[in-house]
Parts: sequence; structure tokens; C-alpha cells
Amino acid sequence: MKLILTNEVSGLGAPGDIVEVKDGYGRNYLIPRGYAMRWTRGAERQIESIKKARDAREIRDLGTAKEVAGRLGALRVRLATRAGESGRLFGSVTTGDIAQAVKAAGGPTLDRRRIEIVNPIKSTGSHKVTVKLHPEVSASVDVEVVAG
Repeated sequence: MKLILTNEVSGLGAPGDIVEVKDGYGRNYLIPRGYAMRWTRGAERQIESIKKARDAREIRDLGTAKEVAGRLGALRVRLATRAGESGRLFGSVTTGDIAQAVKAAGGPTLDRRRIEIVNPIKSTGSHKVTVKLHPEVSASVDVEVVAG
């Protein structure tokens, strides 16, 4: 089955890519969740607008990615969230919360899908998260979660 990706799918591709997948994977997973649409000539014309939007968000080259990684490494990100008396959070910190906190701390605008949380953040304190800026560059960001 030939599909056009509308969202980034780990191990498959980025938005706007044309991929060939097994029928069941496309019909039962990718299309219902909105990660892809069927390939047609009309849909192929939409690829250009998807790719333009992706290029606007994406960090252009390796040098820029390294510069952004340096800025992220020096950044102090503080995230205030609701927590109990023992320091345990009500819920957990999401990648969207981290992206907003980085922007509020004066950092660059990050795509939440590029932020990786290894262990779920469910308590106050200092936590490390990884941001994939470029296929060759990853930045590590220290996030301090405080009760607020």
C-alpha cells in the first residue's frame, strides 16, 4: 500500500514522505490515527505544502543544530506543576509541557515530537530530557520540576 505520511512516524519517515507499507499496517493503524493518507495524484500535490511547512519548522543544517544544542545546554528550564506534599506530581510532565517551559525560559521553539523523556517525570526535582534537533545532533536539557 502506498501512503503519504502526514505526521512523523518513528522508523518510517517524516511528513510528506511517500512510503510503501503493508496493507494492514496502513489501513488499521496509520490512516485511522491520521498519520498518513492514501497516495493519489491529488494527494501528491498536497505533499508540497506539507514539505514547505516541515521545512519552516525544521532546523536547516548541522551548524544551526549545534548552535541550538549549545543554547539548550546552557538553558535553565524551570517547570511549575501541581504536586503533593511528598513531591509526587498529580499526573506527569508531558513533552508539550517541556516545550512550553523551554520557550518560556527564553529558548527556541521546539517541536514536542522531537523531545524524548526516557523515564516518566512524576516527581519534583531535576530531570534530564533529550531533544533530537537533527539526525546527527541531540541536545540534553535539564528540567527542574517544582511544586507550584
